Amino acid sequence: MKSWVQSHLNVGLVVGVLLVLVTYLVVSQQAAAGRPSVVTTTVAQWLADRQLNQEGPGEAVDVTTEKQQVEDKHLVPVPSERTEKASSVLCSTEERLSDYCELDGDVRVNGASWSVSVLPSGRSERRQWRIRPYSRRSATNVDKVNVTQLQDPAAAPACTVTHHAPAVLFALGGYSGNAFHDHADVLLPLFLASRRYDREVQLLVINRRQPWWLGKYSLALRRLSKYGVVNLDGDAHVRCFPHLSVGLRLHKDFGVVPEEVPGARRLSMPDFTRFLREAYALPRGAPARPAQRKPRLMLIQRQRSRRFLNEEEIVRAAEAAGFEVAVVELLIDAPVDEQARMVNSFDVLVGLHGAGMTNEVFLPPGGVLIQVVPFGKLDLMARIEYGEPATEMGLRYLCYNVTVEESSLLEMLGPEHPAIKDPDSIHRSGWATMYDIYLTKQDVRLDIARFALTLEQAMDHLRQQ
Repeated sequence: MKSWVQSHLNVGLVVGVLLVLVTYLVVSQQAAAGRPSVVTTTVAQWLADRQLNQEGPGEAVDVTTEKQQVEDKHLVPVPSERTEKASSVLCSTEERLSDYCELDGDVRVNGASWSVSVLPSGRSERRQWRIRPYSRRSATNVDKVNVTQLQDPAAAPACTVTHHAPAVLFALGGYSGNAFHDHADVLLPLFLASRRYDREVQLLVINRRQPWWLGKYSLALRRLSKYGVVNLDGDAHVRCFPHLSVGLRLHKDFGVVPEEVPGARRLSMPDFTRFLREAYALPRGAPARPAQRKPRLMLIQRQRSRRFLNEEEIVRAAEAAGFEVAVVELLIDAPVDEQARMVNSFDVLVGLHGAGMTNEVFLPPGGVLIQVVPFGKLDLMARIEYGEPATEMGLRYLCYNVTVEESSLLEMLGPEHPAIKDPDSIHRSGWATMYDIYLTKQDVRLDIARFALTLEQAMDHLRQQ
């Protein structure tokens, strides 16, 4: 009898443990389902920007220990596909980089007041957002747009022009006017926002500050839309659309997260560079094969700061490595299509960190970008802005970090200056101080023997194409 009781007690104990375990698993799954999922690439990029903007490039960030800090910063995950389909009005002002709205329904744009009204299908409550339609929220000199979800249709302004195509509303100003920001902040996110429409899209722009910009990039804009760009500055119409994207959404500093691209297409950086080659009619989609002809190398010589002090030695070293070499000083006011065709005729691009590196977008896929990074712990910034994008474009990226002995700062400031002994202290002083010393006052004299190894890597890569 005692044995029978004991055996039943044991069975009951096992069953009880199993019930507790099952309950725990069910509750855990429900809790996990209720938590927002954070996109890994967004978190990683946020950490990189945090290191760059708050702590300075010289201080390392341990990603594995930053999880709680990310949560404390209230990093908002990208809305899921289900969220986008559940509502005809989706506005976000809490993502790390950009403000934006996706509006379906009866959308009305009042150019005179830079305001947007939307009447969603079905019942709605009145809501309002202030959206900065530039891709970087940090560009505080860009005017905001009032977006209002109306409850009463009678409150909507009367349409004076009705468009049957969807539209994208964006702003210039901000950091645009610089080649890097023109492509990273405007052209790339505009491409991602509008490509799903196959040119059946109306572009609307707020552009009080740079009237020349639309002309400079007209060929790319025409490739995005078969309609002329409408400048909302002083526009007297109330324009009505079936769908409107307000603002440009930046995935990361200069790149694409395919899963975050609106629409069914999963675009990537090679799609963007292919688009640019089509827009500017660039002939080359692959680099030269050294066995067939000598590869061409462009050395970008800057006009003022960050110059190569031993340009002739660099040219001779590149020629000795087997390249045909040209030294080019890029002009800020040069026609984009002419400059794009020139860059596309080369296989390797060499330059000191700066906006000139943006010309990587015109290199044939499989080409090489060699970025010379000035002394001062700037390698993280250089990699994020140009190195990682180059890799995503399908280029071979090579980084040459300048040592203190190669920098003009050593002679200018002396070995005991904080900029030489402790670059981290300069970064802690703020962006303006760091920029003034390392990016304005510095020229470089490359160690030719060391740089020759980088040139050899570039040639080896081309041989393998």
